[in-house]
Amino acid sequence: MSNKQVAVFMGDDASPEVMAPTVALLRAMDLGIDFIEPLVGKAAKAQTGTLFPDEAKAQIDQADATFFGSTSGDSTPVLFYLRWGKQTFANVRPCTFVPGYNSPMANPQGIDFAIIRENLEDLYLGLEGDTRDLAGLNLYSRHARANLADLGPGKYAIKAITERGSERVIRYAFELARKRNKQRKVTVTCKYNMLAVADGLFLEMGKSIAKEYPDIAFDHYIIDDFLCRMITNPNALDVVVMPNLYGDIMSDGAAGLIGGLGLAPSGCYGDDYAYFESAHGTAPDIAGKNIINPTATVLSAAMLLDYLGKDSAGQSLRDGITKVYADPANHTVDQGGSASTSDFFAALEGVLA
Repeated sequence: MSNKQVAVFMGDDASPEVMAPTVALLRAMDLGIDFIEPLVGKAAKAQTGTLFPDEAKAQIDQADATFFGSTSGDSTPVLFYLRWGKQTFANVRPCTFVPGYNSPMANPQGIDFAIIRENLEDLYLGLEGDTRDLAGLNLYSRHARANLADLGPGKYAIKAITERGSERVIRYAFELARKRNKQRKVTVTCKYNMLAVADGLFLEMGKSIAKEYPDIAFDHYIIDDFLCRMITNPNALDVVVMPNLYGDIMSDGAAGLIGGLGLAPSGCYGDDYAYFESAHGTAPDIAGKNIINPTATVLSAAMLLDYLGKDSAGQSLRDGITKVYADPANHTVDQGGSASTSDFFAALEGVLA
């Protein structure tokens, strides 16, 4: 049987400090995975004249998945290709408390849910411009009781919720609830009271698909009500699915429940491709200090292994994280400890040995 192939992008600023050791850890596990590093960014620009050469794109296409370091710079075109080019429509953001996480909650035990963010449409299509360009459309606001042109100079952004986009991500949520086999419940949330047409479509699609899954419970909340419930009773949640912008915001908030973005893994799934990345940014303020928390990256790697059919290895990584956090000496600065990034990896390698 041939090896699986994973394209790796180390990312920017502090990201390589957690990506490189994580890839080294995966290599040491001898899982039958080949890791390749396509040439992109400044180095690619210098050699080929472009930040994202065709050869790198071909390597992504040939790989079974991508492991992507946080970026804010020259590898951004790669991220856009992984998202829209590969149609990875479901961004899954697990929120699971592990004893030892520095949660601000009084009782975080048992928090274990996943937010699924529709990853390709909504306001993130980038359809923006000057309101003067729309003046001839005679757009009437039923809330402001005025035409757009009457509101004065300004800018616009178009929110687009499609039937196809809603259907596939909501169906993915129901399938994930079955796979998790925990509370077996899907929650849809959006602002369907004020955006009765666009978000209303997302809700109605959820209600329709729920009928096809009688074994999965279904509920729905307006997004502001959901936020309150997520804070006051996170243990009642299982799989939550929402449009893109809400998902971007709520998933970061969910990470805050358990101790911060340094603990937040992420996977973006399409029909035939997926990529995995930690949810945090590049942390330029701590680059080179050897203090960035590797947890989100390691847990993203566990999601990668699950996707590649190496579930036992993925679970080993998650069990390893649990064991590492059982000892406060291994806690990094963001979790109230003093362990360095290198210390954390040494501890993880020790419990996995």
